[in-house]
Amino acid sequence: MPDTITITDDRTGKTITVPIEGGVFPAAAVRELDPSLFIYDPAYMQTAACKSAITYLDGDAGILRYRGYPIEQLAEKSTYLEVAYLLLNGELPNPAQLAKWNDDVIHHTFIHENMRKRFVDGFHYDAHPMGMLVSSMAALGTFYNDAKEIHDKDSRDKQILRLIAKMPTLAAMCYRFSVGLPFVYPNNSLSFPGNFLNMMWRIGDYEIDPRLERAMDVLFILHADHEQNCGTTAMRVVGSSQADPYSSAAAAASALYGPLHGGANEAVVRMLADIGHIDNVPAFIDEVKSGKGSRLMGFGHRVYKNFDPRATIIKKTAYDVFEVTGKNPLLDIALKLEETALNDPYFVDRKLYPNVDFYSGLIYQALGFPVAMFTVLFAIPRTVGWLSHWQELLGDKEQKISRPRQWYTGEAARDYVPMPQR
Repeated sequence: MPDTITITDDRTGKTITVPIEGGVFPAAAVRELDPSLFIYDPAYMQTAACKSAITYLDGDAGILRYRGYPIEQLAEKSTYLEVAYLLLNGELPNPAQLAKWNDDVIHHTFIHENMRKRFVDGFHYDAHPMGMLVSSMAALGTFYNDAKEIHDKDSRDKQILRLIAKMPTLAAMCYRFSVGLPFVYPNNSLSFPGNFLNMMWRIGDYEIDPRLERAMDVLFILHADHEQNCGTTAMRVVGSSQADPYSSAAAAASALYGPLHGGANEAVVRMLADIGHIDNVPAFIDEVKSGKGSRLMGFGHRVYKNFDPRATIIKKTAYDVFEVTGKNPLLDIALKLEETALNDPYFVDRKLYPNVDFYSGLIYQALGFPVAMFTVLFAIPRTVGWLSHWQELLGDKEQKISRPRQWYTGEAARDYVPMPQR
């Protein structure tokens, strides 16, 4: 049988048949039936707003691939900068390409001195690091007059390189400002994750443990992209107006700033701290099941209806980190919570499995990052995903400026009422 769908408008009897390709049929079918007919789809739950060749996600099977490569293989064998090259260019780099890419990124990590001395110093002393980062990303574009030349490939590539390279510098700068520490300049002799750790923690002599450096790299890989999430959609929507990449990425980071998007691992840490002890886990689980207010954070996902493949990788990474830092005191509570939930039909039947956020917060905490930095750590690697989608958007001839329609539910036409008659 052909892969088609037939839609009939029962009001008029008009019928249209359109092809189904990859589980998708064009919304133009509805327009052909009746130009005034729209589909109501809050949060775009069933709407494909674009075609993309970047990330494949099968939530039912628990599959995540970047450009066709399984996330498990990339996390085990690759580096973040190699994955960044893959996402942007579609193929893994050869040795010469990777060496040049690494060198280019490492030598674009510095930021303009006025950015630090005049812009960042203007923030209030207790400004949230993520709020500072969002503002700094937008401000960064004002230092490059060619930022708006988005249809010039050379200029576009330069902005992409700048944003990826400078994100760790901006992030570390925002953190150190928030705690009153002096700024640490990038060290071009270090790796991408090593340079970030050095800018974060260097006070006098600081030696980077290679196991922590690798853990940071793996975390960056796991968070590099995740298909059409809230932040990526914001990047595409703002980018569709042909805004410069700095403004578009700042919009994406603003979406990530929201607790329902980038703040999930922060919520997990707070939940585990509230539980307080493994002996309290059964009572907590009972509260969750009864709906009395407690929520099980770090379980389940909008897309994954099976396990989150990133969660398995990040759990192993957590143990690697704890070998260096010592075990996070919340780990035992997390393990007990995971064990209890995975053996309870209430959660199994609802397909609530640990997601990437369940263990990432414990790792960040063990590495010394305060909770306020968790979303910033998410934004650093996700920048390459945002830029990959922005670049893809600009090359897609079917894309126009984003402009969803609405279902108007307000008042019908009415006349203005003069003030004395109200």
